[in-house]
Amino acid sequence: MTTYSFRLFVAGQTERSQTAQANLRRLCDSVLPGRHDIEVVDVAEHPEMAEQQRILATPTVVRLVPSPQRRVIGDLSDHRRAAVALGLPDASHSTGLEDER
Repeated sequence: MTTYSFRLFVAGQTERSQTAQANLRRLCDSVLPGRHDIEVVDVAEHPEMAEQQRILATPTVVRLVPSPQRRVIGDLSDHRRAAVALGLPDASHSTGLEDER
C-alpha cells in the first residue's frame, strides 16, 4: 500500500495554521491510518522552501507522494472537498468525517 507524503506550509502558530494542521491530521488518520507522513513548514522560518514550491498563500498543503503533486489552500475544514482535491483513496464516496460548519 502507498504511503502518502504531505507538506503543510503555515505562517507561524496562528489559529488558522493550527486548525489546518489539526484538520490534515484528522483527515489522514481517518482515510490513511498508518500510511501518511506530514511535514509542517513555517514559511517565516524557511522562506526558501515556500519559494521553491511556489507557495503564494498559507496555509497550503502539498501532496508530494504519490505523484502527481496536488495542493489545497485553506484550513481544510471541508473534509470531503479537501480529500477529493488531495486525491485521497475513496474520497469521492465518504471520508467518515463530518464537516464542521
